[in-house]
Amino acid sequence: MPSEGRCWETLQALRSSDKGRLCYYRDWLLRGEDVLEECMSLPKLSSYSGWVVEHVLPHMQENQPLSETLPSSASASALDQPSFVPKSPDTSSAFSPASPATPDGTKGKDESQHTESMVLQSSRGIKVEGCIRMYELAHRMKGAEGLRQWQEEQERKVRALSEMASEQLKRFDEWKELKQHKEYQDLREVMEKSSREALGHQEKLKAEHRHRAKILNLKLREAEEQRVKQVELERLRKEEGQVRLRALYALQEEMLQLSQQLDASEQHKGLLKVDLAAFQTRGNQLCSLISGIIRASSESGYPTAESQAEAERALQEMRDLLMNLGQEITRACEDKRRQDEEEAQVKLQEAQMQQGPEAHKEPPATSQGPGGKQNEDLQVKVQDITMQWYQQLQDASMQCVLTFEGLTNSKDSQAKKIKMDLQKAATIPVSQISTIAGSKLKEIFDKIHSLLSGKPVQSGGRSVSVTLNPQGLDFVQYKLAEKFVKQGEEEVASHHEAAFPIAVVASGIWELHPRVGDLILAHLHKKCPYSVPFYPTFKEGMALEDYQRMLGYQVKDSKVEQQDNFLKRMSGMIRLYAAIIQLRWPYGNRQEIHPHGLNHGWRWLAQILNMEPLSDVTATLLFDFLEVCGNALMKQYQVQFWKMLILIKEDYFPRIEAITSSGQMGSFIRLKQFLEKCLQHKDIPVPKGFLTSSFWRS
Repeated sequence: MPSEGRCWETLQALRSSDKGRLCYYRDWLLRGEDVLEECMSLPKLSSYSGWVVEHVLPHMQENQPLSETLPSSASASALDQPSFVPKSPDTSSAFSPASPATPDGTKGKDESQHTESMVLQSSRGIKVEGCIRMYELAHRMKGAEGLRQWQEEQERKVRALSEMASEQLKRFDEWKELKQHKEYQDLREVMEKSSREALGHQEKLKAEHRHRAKILNLKLREAEEQRVKQVELERLRKEEGQVRLRALYALQEEMLQLSQQLDASEQHKGLLKVDLAAFQTRGNQLCSLISGIIRASSESGYPTAESQAEAERALQEMRDLLMNLGQEITRACEDKRRQDEEEAQVKLQEAQMQQGPEAHKEPPATSQGPGGKQNEDLQVKVQDITMQWYQQLQDASMQCVLTFEGLTNSKDSQAKKIKMDLQKAATIPVSQISTIAGSKLKEIFDKIHSLLSGKPVQSGGRSVSVTLNPQGLDFVQYKLAEKFVKQGEEEVASHHEAAFPIAVVASGIWELHPRVGDLILAHLHKKCPYSVPFYPTFKEGMALEDYQRMLGYQVKDSKVEQQDNFLKRMSGMIRLYAAIIQLRWPYGNRQEIHPHGLNHGWRWLAQILNMEPLSDVTATLLFDFLEVCGNALMKQYQVQFWKMLILIKEDYFPRIEAITSSGQMGSFIRLKQFLEKCLQHKDIPVPKGFLTSSFWRS
């Protein structure tokens, strides 16, 4: 093509020029080569010259008619196309100058042929050079863009690494802080543990100190109590000595009075068949004996119990002596009277024989009851042996009161405090008895038993013992018995089921401490004489209020309690008594007999049926007694018990009904219906509230 020829010619001309033979590089400054060496070498075209001649110039010639004024723009736009990017730098070798190995002939021929076509205008060379520079500029810009992107990527990576390092540093700080917190916590726990151990050691030392102080206080208290006890014993010894001395003086005074009576019997000397001088001589010896005892006791300080007993034996002998003398005098007087009567009878018979016989009168016939049977009256008074037993219990109770009279009348604050503590320790446990569990009842029993045994018990936050006072045991026994009876009078009267737990504790205490049982009976007989049974009689000169109190009524301000309330209290005490005689403490000694068993219940029932009934009282007490104790008596006496019930129905009911008014028939009807039901079913039911084996397992 002509254009291609001209291009080659232009290139050949440029190569042949002085400037074309120059060899230069744009990066020669970077390489540091000598400029003169470049000038001396042969000129070379750029490696991009062939690509420019092949691709750029033809397009520029075609577009030149359209716009020759904008060659830069067209070149720039052409450089932006991807097709203008050289595929390989090796293509530039095709456009390099002719190889020097070519023969000279051939070379000259070619140069001559293409001389005209290689001649290029200077403006085109400038355009080519501009295109080359624009390409280089684009290449640098592309490299700069890549470098910028690479830098941005590296910056992003650096930022990511920095953030990751920052997070790791935070984690490290957190871990370090956690480790420090854990070490601080461990140190704190160690310090707290050490502090606790120190406090525990300190508390242990305090406890040991308190224990030692308590032991010392106990020893001091014991020493003080021992001293007080010794002082009290010395005082009691002196008081007892003075009492014995006064008793000896009283015995001597009575002895002298008996001696005077012995001397006064001189007037009957003519009637006596015995020697009166022997009685008088022995009386004088006994008086001298008592005088010697008193003289010896005064010299030794105070009389002993043996001296007092010897004086009492002497006085008793003097009494017996005087009694024997009195019997002799009585016998002599009786013989004298009988002799006088016989003489008078003889004289009367002699007079009758002189006057003539008279008609003899027959004695009147014995009164007969209905049906031809003799009307036998029941007793009004109790048997003598029962009254003796009743009087012995009352005397024992009175003697117990006299024993602790010094404690109750003492004005010493310490003695008053001891008395109050002992009274609370004795009465409060009894007040706590009710239909509760058996284990709780056992605790109450053990507490009462410990108190009576002299062991210390807790009461009101203080330790209490009967050994705190010599009269403490008597006082506690009396108050305990009084409280048991009062519970029957109040608690059992309102709640009949409460009789059994109270009775079982009372029975157990009675078995271990018999004196308490005797005091319980004494209090019971005094408040409810029908439990003997005993019907007090009105004596001449007795105040009506005193008689009502003897019957069991409460009299306050000259006002007697209502009959219903009276019967309620009597019923409660009889129910308690009926429960006591049939119950035993389950943890006691079963080999021993009951201290006051069912035989006393049989005796009470037999004696009350042998006495005239009282209106409203007898029916009420019989019903309460049989309802509580009837089942136990039925099992114990069997046929004999049923005979007694039939006797009550057939013989005793008419007597009760005869003295009962229409307004008092309630108790009689209740008793009658109860007995008729029992006789009909041939059985007496177990009383309500009776303590079974399951009660003690609870």
